[in-house]
Amino acid sequence: MNDKNRPEDASREPEEPPVTFLWSGIRPNLVTFLAGRQPLIWILALVVGAVVAVAAIIFRLLIGLVQFPWLGTTGENVVTAAATVPWYLIVLVPAGGGLVVGILLHTIQPLRRTYSVADVIEASERVGRSLPFWPGISSALLTAFSLGVGASAGREGPVVHLGATLGTDISRAFRLPDASKRILLGCGVASGIAASFNAPIAGVLFAHEVVLGHYALTAFVPIVIASVVGALLSRIWFGDVAAFVIPSHQITSYWELPAFALLGVACAAVAILFHLALLGSEWIATHARLPVWIMPALGGLAVGGIGVAYPEILGVGYETTDAALKNQLSIKAMLILLVVKAAATSISLASRFGGGIFSPSLYLGAMAGGAFGLIAAEAFPELASSEGLYSLLGMGGVAASMLGAPISTTMIVFELTGGYGLSIALLLTVAISNGLSLAVLGRSYFETQLIMRGSRPIGGKRPPPPQE
Repeated sequence: MNDKNRPEDASREPEEPPVTFLWSGIRPNLVTFLAGRQPLIWILALVVGAVVAVAAIIFRLLIGLVQFPWLGTTGENVVTAAATVPWYLIVLVPAGGGLVVGILLHTIQPLRRTYSVADVIEASERVGRSLPFWPGISSALLTAFSLGVGASAGREGPVVHLGATLGTDISRAFRLPDASKRILLGCGVASGIAASFNAPIAGVLFAHEVVLGHYALTAFVPIVIASVVGALLSRIWFGDVAAFVIPSHQITSYWELPAFALLGVACAAVAILFHLALLGSEWIATHARLPVWIMPALGGLAVGGIGVAYPEILGVGYETTDAALKNQLSIKAMLILLVVKAAATSISLASRFGGGIFSPSLYLGAMAGGAFGLIAAEAFPELASSEGLYSLLGMGGVAASMLGAPISTTMIVFELTGGYGLSIALLLTVAISNGLSLAVLGRSYFETQLIMRGSRPIGGKRPPPPQE
């Protein structure tokens, strides 16, 4: 029989219409999307982003409110303002403020300390564990007060913890599963970083790289939403400008690449020494067995004493970091400030003042990089770029090694300075610095804190993330 006249197989099913075929593929995806309550999580991400951004703005305003009575300014120009203040105020305000911090730590903080990024990482790793709300709020208030009275520390880490606290508290209100709680915790972190640095991309990367410990598609969209909202509200309040407005830096010659690699080695050395200084000062403070309420007062007295000679170490330190980026500091000044800032930050944190390590790491990196750049210019004047460029690279190198976050730190430096054209140089410096620090220490400072608290065994690695 001719094939054309052969009857159709009666058992063959008729072809599905294209619409039915497409729907059969789309339907299970939509069911999974809705079953995971993703629309609710996206809406809550927007809420978390807005709430955390407002909290971050209030946090910065509180720092200015505390420092205004004795410095006469609410801005970043602490060094300029300190030059007009009697020397005894520079000693007495940090000491007196430290006494207030110590008494409050003793009376209202359950752990007798403020909270940090390490606490957020621990909460993210331990499924089912949440961050306590009121101790987190009081920790943020104590940190704002600490920085306002001159404690030499950073403000970004405390905002990360505040954002994570608010994110987890909102997730508790809706009784979300643990995986969704971790996502909203990451949303709070991303919004906190974005609002603090005006850096939405860095906020997304930091939340995944440091806090969640992995990249997940289910977490990406809500974290982006929160980060964008955080950056948007911050820009509405503070203006759409980079934290450091610097001149346009250009690489003089690609023959400088070996110098950028060598700068990575120098940044690793600075980060390792700073890491050890923080640990050493913490060990001394712990074994001194002093009452908690007196420790910040003694630390404030020491920081104030250093601040009389070097007011550049007071507070967050953005004004001095900005001066290094603008080629306004000598090599002698930068080397001295490198040492005294590391000492002041170590004393501040060991004595239980509230604060973080990110801004000090940027500060130390800027000093180390600027000094390195001036030395390079003396050795190879025809090839060397400005010391401001080296300061920018140093910021990324030291901060990435301290945080253990090379990708997000690189992006933070880009968004802080607008120096996207220096990507090759910055990536090289960051990679070498981070690699050498890991080779020597094996972990970031946050991971070291977790080991010292007993949250991880010595030599322990980060546990695998739970299924989203």
